[in-house]
Amino acid sequence: MRISNLIVAASAAGLVAALPKREMKKRDSGFKWVGTSESGAEFGSALPGTLGTDYTWPDTSKIEILRNKGMNIFRIPFLMERLTPNGITGSFASTYLSDLKSTVEYVTNSGAYAVLDPHNYGRFDGSIITSTSDFQTWWKNVATEFASNDKVIFDTNNEYHDMEQSLVLDLNQAAINGIRAAGATTQYIFVEGNAYTGAWDWTTYNDDLSTLTDTEDKIIYEMHQYLDSDSSGTSETCVSSTIGQERLEKATAWLKSNNKQGIIGEFAGGVNSVCEEAVEGMLEYMSENSDVWVGASWWSAGPWWGTYMYSLEPTDGTAYSTYLPILEKYFPSGDASSSSSASVSVAAATSSATSAATSAVSTTAAAAITTTPAVQVHEATSSAQSSATSVSSSTSARKSKSVGPCKLSGATSSAASSAADATTSAVAATTPAAVPTTAVVSTSSVVVATTVAAPTTVAIAATTPAVAPSKVSTFVSSASSAVASSSGVVGVSDPQGAEATNSAGLVKQYYQCGGINWTGPTVCASPYKCVVQNDWYYQCVAE
Repeated sequence: MRISNLIVAASAAGLVAALPKREMKKRDSGFKWVGTSESGAEFGSALPGTLGTDYTWPDTSKIEILRNKGMNIFRIPFLMERLTPNGITGSFASTYLSDLKSTVEYVTNSGAYAVLDPHNYGRFDGSIITSTSDFQTWWKNVATEFASNDKVIFDTNNEYHDMEQSLVLDLNQAAINGIRAAGATTQYIFVEGNAYTGAWDWTTYNDDLSTLTDTEDKIIYEMHQYLDSDSSGTSETCVSSTIGQERLEKATAWLKSNNKQGIIGEFAGGVNSVCEEAVEGMLEYMSENSDVWVGASWWSAGPWWGTYMYSLEPTDGTAYSTYLPILEKYFPSGDASSSSSASVSVAAATSSATSAATSAVSTTAAAAITTTPAVQVHEATSSAQSSATSVSSSTSARKSKSVGPCKLSGATSSAASSAADATTSAVAATTPAAVPTTAVVSTSSVVVATTVAAPTTVAIAATTPAVAPSKVSTFVSSASSAVASSSGVVGVSDPQGAEATNSAGLVKQYYQCGGINWTGPTVCASPYKCVVQNDWYYQCVAE
């Protein structure tokens, strides 16, 4: 969902280049935290999956850049099934836990906060979590591993949706109870709501979450908000320059009337003047109400976003040069990292060790990227999001959600996987214990082909370990979205779960309908079209 500055489509490049430069002045925002999500470990539907092919970990050298700029919170999405692959109450996968801890410690050693974000939508292995006791046990086990780190924040689960509201309430309370039972009593806990935890309709679905209790009184209500027409984050077009503030007004009143505090845990806007004004207007409004809003976290940074429209990955992520200066105005005062501090020296040493390990392997894959400003997917539905459980009439309506762009494709994989036959050699990298393990593949002239008609292509040299992003957006030689063929497979089993298709076997809005290695149905329910978002991910959206 992020569009890189490597895009050579004249129309897109011209548009971005034409945007006026605005002077940005730092102000005292009153925020406790401003930062970004760091995606990668939640990518892909293969479970447990292969590091470097199905998922990756954040690049700590890029975190260091953002930290040095002044960001002080980094949300780290991961999958519950990868952490405890033998069941929700099962033992940890040692390597995945070790890599998670290394990422968290890198962040917290720098003086910033690390948010543990199980990116599961209230599901485990594709089914809604219904056992509050199991969920409490899972959180007690996880919190035990991080109980001594005051700068860890526990996020109960990403974007519960289409669930009984009473269950969402009970799961949040179970998580709180489990975390405190582990002896983790100094850390904040972020709770999320139903209906994808959207701020714009929070009062419609999540009013009862005001009854949550915490012995340490450190609950923060995490809401998400995007600024396109349906708050899904699937379009780079914002409704208006004032929509950011407008969509937070009811939630702000709710926080004030209930004497609660909240954070916008995901937000973003396209690279255009309307969205920029809307995002800044939202942050300004939150700053004016910093008695209840403690901060905000952008969606998203991460090494595999490629050309996704909201990518904040330094320094060539699509949104980086436009939105970092806007965000910088609201960074908490005096919270930038200092290279002279002991904590950052540790972090820098870790980053150097990572660079040393990865620089030993040369990755020279050339990805053939089709060029044009096609719609970028903000939502890629994860298998963890899917559920075969029926939902009652009290569940939230899908079309009213505030959908996070972090719904990850069931077919996401790196070019290293898709181009395995063309790989000339594989090199195992020796990775320091202090950083997440990363499998590195060295390829020679690997070309990832697209299937859309008559694309203009440009070869881009990749230099990242584990070759090529699993979320690189596809651009086609048309100013409109690339629409997949209307013919396709109907009625086959959908890897996303039963809720992804209707009774006729047609794919519902926002679910995946194609891409490399996709084995599910490929025809969308009317009136939606199967739109090419990248080589690995096609999505049913309005044309």
